[in-house]
Amino acid sequence: MQPILEIRGLTKTYKGGFTALKGVDLVINKGEIFALLGPNGAGKTTLIAAVCGMVRPTSGTIAVFGEDLARNWRSVRSRIGLVPQELATDMFEPVLRSVNHSRGLFGLAPDPARIEEILRALSLWDKRDAQIRTLSGGMKRRVLIAKALAHEPELLFLDEPTAGVDVELRRDMWKQIALLRERGTTVILTTHYIEEAEEMADRVGIIRQGEILMVDEKTAMMERLGRTEALISLAQPLAELPGPIARYPVSLIEEGTVLCYRGGGGEGGGTGTQDVANLTKDLTRAGIDYTAIDIHESSLEDIFVNLLEGPQGVAQRDGQAA
Repeated sequence: MQPILEIRGLTKTYKGGFTALKGVDLVINKGEIFALLGPNGAGKTTLIAAVCGMVRPTSGTIAVFGEDLARNWRSVRSRIGLVPQELATDMFEPVLRSVNHSRGLFGLAPDPARIEEILRALSLWDKRDAQIRTLSGGMKRRVLIAKALAHEPELLFLDEPTAGVDVELRRDMWKQIALLRERGTTVILTTHYIEEAEEMADRVGIIRQGEILMVDEKTAMMERLGRTEALISLAQPLAELPGPIARYPVSLIEEGTVLCYRGGGGEGGGTGTQDVANLTKDLTRAGIDYTAIDIHESSLEDIFVNLLEGPQGVAQRDGQAA
């Protein structure tokens, strides 16, 4: 299957000398939801702007729908939708007129039924005659999504789509994004809410300082880089670990009253839970009683933080970033 988006060696250096993108390679498959995670200033918005034709790359290539973006910008751009971070729209326009206008900008004939469908799906139909300035922040962001969907894009970029939106509206918007995928739309989103990526994304990319550290399927990433942490409360404190116990990745904390296990993950992946089970058996054999076990598996957020802040952050960059 030909990818819907293929980025090779993309760099962007601004006039002041700041390099926002450093040789980015990225391939997006048709019909997937891809989450791009990274801190502020990592290059997420610059990358989106380059694909949408708003920023001219310093070097590298971008192919969208199999076409070279630099040569066929107009035809490619008409098939891309963008929901920007900023609430940049005509605040005095009524919702319905603004969304219809967005469709017309791409040369499409009016389609009242389709626009009504979009507005109803985003719970905006009852607000269709309201000026955008009168809406709440969450509703204004929904208008941006409606405007991006008005010309029925095949590839949709959502740049921090739920920033400033309360939890209830955020989850409602997740449902709408899932419906977009069912319609065949490919969705690329950036987000500060890692739970969004964990909830929706098929694959996750992590970017830092203009470089892609890793791209992988969400479940594979969590299995490969995830860790298991277990806190085992001991019936009696220990001064030191006996040999059969010391072979595990454990340490004594809380003045020897708690045994802390941190392991699993890595290339083998998924061994932590079994390790903890074996550890408890060895504790019993060694005559060491325990009163409670608290086990925690890494979330996507844990992995994200470790990649960005850990000493191996850059070394973790994956050659599979495609």
